[in-house]
Amino acid sequence: MTGFQGVIDDARECARLFRLGRDVEAGLAMIALVEAAQPLVELMQSDVQSSWNGLLGLMFNDQQAQNWLSLADYLEYEWVELLTAGQAV
Repeated sequence: MTGFQGVIDDARECARLFRLGRDVEAGLAMIALVEAAQPLVELMQSDVQSSWNGLLGLMFNDQQAQNWLSLADYLEYEWVELLTAGQAV
């Protein structure tokens, strides 16, 4: 993963894996995705960082509940929107 666009693309790919039921592969990809996105988020304003923390909590709850479709939606829509909004500021 390289840079902002790489994180966005990887989030969409990870969401696709969850939708396909490839939860083990997607879970490993999500760990790498969070690690890649964290430094980008740390450069953003505090309100974006706070929203990021809340979103991560929701995503991890869905992962524990094995709610793969909801988790995929968070990755593909909320995650991308949050990072895009944070980059624009």
